Amino acid sequence: MDATDVSENSDITAFISLASYDQWFSLHPSGWCPPSRYKHAAEIVNEKLYVIGGSRNGRYLSDVQVFDFRTLKWSTLSLKVDNDSSELEKINLENAFPAVAGHSLVKWEKGLLVVAGHTKELSDNVTVWSIDLDTNNCSLVQTNGKIPIARGGLSATLVGSKLFLFGGEDRKRQLLNDLHILDLTTMTWDEIEIKNTSPAPRFDHTAAVYADQYLLIFGGSSHSTCFNDLHLLDLLTMEWSQPQTQGAYVTPRGGHASTMVDENWYIVGGGDNMSGATETIILNISKFVWSMATSVGNREPLASEGLTLCSTMIDGEKLLIAFGGYNGKYNNEVFVLKIKPKEPIRPRLLQSPAAAAAAASVTAAYAIIAATNEKNNSRKNIDDLNSKSNHESAQNDPDSLKAETKILKSRILEVRDENSRIQARIDELNISHTELLKELQSVQSQLAAESARCLKLETNIAQIQKSLVSFSSLENELELLRHQKSQMEQETVDAQKQRSGGVWQWLSGTTQNSEQ
Repeated sequence: MDATDVSENSDITAFISLASYDQWFSLHPSGWCPPSRYKHAAEIVNEKLYVIGGSRNGRYLSDVQVFDFRTLKWSTLSLKVDNDSSELEKINLENAFPAVAGHSLVKWEKGLLVVAGHTKELSDNVTVWSIDLDTNNCSLVQTNGKIPIARGGLSATLVGSKLFLFGGEDRKRQLLNDLHILDLTTMTWDEIEIKNTSPAPRFDHTAAVYADQYLLIFGGSSHSTCFNDLHLLDLLTMEWSQPQTQGAYVTPRGGHASTMVDENWYIVGGGDNMSGATETIILNISKFVWSMATSVGNREPLASEGLTLCSTMIDGEKLLIAFGGYNGKYNNEVFVLKIKPKEPIRPRLLQSPAAAAAAASVTAAYAIIAATNEKNNSRKNIDDLNSKSNHESAQNDPDSLKAETKILKSRILEVRDENSRIQARIDELNISHTELLKELQSVQSQLAAESARCLKLETNIAQIQKSLVSFSSLENELELLRHQKSQMEQETVDAQKQRSGGVWQWLSGTTQNSEQ
């Protein structure tokens, strides 16, 4: 993480103009800061970051904190009970807002919707709270239909006027993988029947929508492990699939945060119950290629579980805003990353997982060439900057020259940083290419060994078949000999019987003659 931070005397416009791309910076607000926390929810509306609830030291929080990016100051939003709220709602809102953690926060119309989460309230079903940012009124939304059971650690993703709720953990710590849709125009819940196998039950995962047609689920936790799998739900066919991805290896994680910017899905933080994830990773949805934007130290607040990540645009620059989290201690810092602008890519339809996998393979094949070209362009930019600096040195006064030189040096450093990242990508691709070649050679060796083994087996089988033919001939000869032996034994018995009968007959005849 860059050492340059924004202090309370800094201006957000100046900070954005001076900040390097794809690097995290810490904002130091002026005055008071809210309590540290994790498993809260956050959204950005009109250049203000709204942070609601969370957990700290085993206790759920019920406050609503607001950070103004223009003044760099925190404030607490005092909620009022809607005049139309029931007495029950007034009791629930006695302390500004129900203490909640593991919930979701969604921008809708003039305010925010707080969806589900773990609370001290003994509710069997998911609750939805509405906050009107114009009046600061808060009310419990009356929903109907097939209301899902209460849960926390879920994901709630807005697609048009429908809210897609997936997974989480219920009050009995049972893991869930069901899918529900809340129509925000009628406030009616519906449970969706999936045609094929759903992702494994999980909580503390992240979700995003792409092209208003695909719901993406990444990572999350069970009671014994963490996941790094990616699932895609086609919202037209309601079929789950697991697209094949390319690029950097992504470690399993839960409790991470994410946000979609154009076709790039940014994911920050999380952990695997042993250590925090230090990388800020990007999934390019149009190509299904993973890459790493930047990384932080192991003990940095961004390597935390239960943090939040939002995206916004200030002064024409696209920014990522991260807040809170827990990495052995609770955090309450605001971090900003300025996204490097890229040419817009028109969203394409992902017609099938096979097509997506093919596209990803083609992209990976050209990645080395593209990275090399980008590196050459960066070198050219450095030469142009140096040339420009030398040319202007002869024309400007010393003070102006110093200012221009400072700007040019800053740009040169940015280009060099970009070159370093490009070189790292090339090295990573080369390593991956080398590993694939080794794997191919290993497979070829195994195939050759199996071919030799099969040939040997065929030879042995032929010899055995010959032996079987010879054995059959021997059996025939043995049977013939047995038959001959049997005949000889029968002839011997017959001959003995004939000889035995003649002697007795002779003796009998002699005796009769004597008596006569």
